[in-house]
Amino acid sequence: MSTVVMGSMCAGSVRCYAAMLAAGNVIIDPDERHLPLRHSHHRYAIMGPNGIQQLTVPLVGSTHAMAVPMHAVRISEHGDWRHLHWGALYSAYGRTPYFDYIADDLHRIIVDEPQPSLLQLNMSLHRLIVDFLDLPILTTVSAIAPDDVDDLRGRIGGKKHDSLPIDDVPYYQMWSDRHGFQAGLSILDLLMNMGREAIFVLTKMNQSASVSSQ
Repeated sequence: MSTVVMGSMCAGSVRCYAAMLAAGNVIIDPDERHLPLRHSHHRYAIMGPNGIQQLTVPLVGSTHAMAVPMHAVRISEHGDWRHLHWGALYSAYGRTPYFDYIADDLHRIIVDEPQPSLLQLNMSLHRLIVDFLDLPILTTVSAIAPDDVDDLRGRIGGKKHDSLPIDDVPYYQMWSDRHGFQAGLSILDLLMNMGREAIFVLTKMNQSASVSSQ
């Protein structure tokens, strides 16, 4: 078991959760500053009947390079985004095998009990995902990290494909008959389609890369 430092992500990608599972211990830095808020901090990708859709949580202030620490980034309620996100999630996953099992908790976090800060929203989603999938991931929110940890901030979860030794392993996706298998989506896609079998997909992503690198 090792420790990685990761940025606070909004329903982070399947690859991000594979990296977290491989490590076992994850540190989220609430004081992370000068955030390039253009990707996973406040955006997540899902796949529905019309293909891949990027959902964005609107924020107060510029999202180019926020000088405030992550814990001070506030969510804007502009545009009724919470109900729009829920509608998109329902359209994409309402008929998937595991939607009904997590729908109430997910709706509570996104719609019913709105958090004022991005860090609070992201951590609420993260804890729900880890608990629902029963992932052996210990997450700590701390501004202090040991010197020997692997810092993955800026290396994973961005717009460009990362170079980490993680393979994209195909899994069942409800809309793959229309759009083919799509990698790099939010962990919510894997959760909705595979349920607790998601851990086997995440484990295989790390094992496949380990074998291919030998």
